[in-house]
Amino acid sequence: MRKLGPGFLFAGAAIGVSHLVQSTRAGADFGFGLLWALLLINLIKYPFFQFGPRYASATGKNLVEGYRSLGKGVLIAYFFITFGTMFTIQTAVTIVTAGIASSLFGWGSSIVWVTIITGICFAILLIGKYKILDTLMKFIVLSLTISTIVAVILATKSVGTVDFQQIFPKDAMSIAFLIAFMGWMPAPLDISIWHSIWTVEKKKINPSVTPKQSNFDFNVGYITTTLLGIGFIALGALVMFDSGESFSSNGTQFANQLISMYTLSLGDWAKIIIGVAALTTMFSTTLTTLDASPRVMHQTSELLLHKVFKKGYLFWILILMGGTLSIFFFFISEMGLLIKIATILSFLTAPFYAVINFILVNGKQMPKSERPSHFLNGLSIVGIVVLIGFGLWFLTTL
Repeated sequence: MRKLGPGFLFAGAAIGVSHLVQSTRAGADFGFGLLWALLLINLIKYPFFQFGPRYASATGKNLVEGYRSLGKGVLIAYFFITFGTMFTIQTAVTIVTAGIASSLFGWGSSIVWVTIITGICFAILLIGKYKILDTLMKFIVLSLTISTIVAVILATKSVGTVDFQQIFPKDAMSIAFLIAFMGWMPAPLDISIWHSIWTVEKKKINPSVTPKQSNFDFNVGYITTTLLGIGFIALGALVMFDSGESFSSNGTQFANQLISMYTLSLGDWAKIIIGVAALTTMFSTTLTTLDASPRVMHQTSELLLHKVFKKGYLFWILILMGGTLSIFFFFISEMGLLIKIATILSFLTAPFYAVINFILVNGKQMPKSERPSHFLNGLSIVGIVVLIGFGLWFLTTL
């Protein structure tokens, strides 16, 4: 357990809006009909996520440093893509977290909870930095897993037959939802960069961690995110499908609808299980995204400007917090729109990360013994084609 860590951070960052909101909504709107999309996107993204800790454990460098070795243009492109998406991502996850906290505790507006949650995350990162984040995430992910398993088992007992017929969306609105669903399932591909940074940080704390152990750690986190994605689709399908309810775009109202529908179906006692699962899910995502984006922006700035900024990490946290709060006040009631924008952008930028990560782990900096297998490289090529194909298909429907 001491050697595990970055994989749990990956799970904490991944299991959030993609699972609680998008997967539950997929189950509510399509039943088990989009299960194929979840399994497909988890399969084709697997190599590109795995390349992050693989590269870091083999070279001792994170992917940002690797991008710099491929040329300054790659790093500049990464800087602008990250800067253009990090505020929307952080705002989206924080709004959902605040809505769930307000619903679960029964007091405080979204503004109050956004401020409280952001302050708590900031304090954790400022005081404890990686070590506290590493320890805390193990408890959060384990708590979430247990809560979700219990909820799915209980929900299964309350329904009759289950229809597993798969659905391929054809209308523009359903296609947009499919792309948004796949954009953050199990997570945006730029989390591979975050994972590489966490792997390097873990190596500093525990130098005895080997590449094999690092890969095992990643697989634990990845399998957990996949299974929980299936779990949240199941909850949406078993409890909400064909209920006639429509979700609100307001964070607090969405959380109230989500928790109350579980409560009506399973009983009042379910509010605690669903509430804890939902809050731990979103808090872990909010915490890890608030840590990771400033880390990568700090390091990217140093590499581009060839300067060392001692307070760079703190500077970018404050920038991200300020931007998040600003967007929040403008889009306080548009949770659905923010999530849609953030997730679709993540899907459309995914081929960039896929191609660059693939080139990097097969490059001269990687020891030959640690390079991907022929099978993994073959899966990577298929994945790149699928990501580009789905992206072009979506753009033709606009």
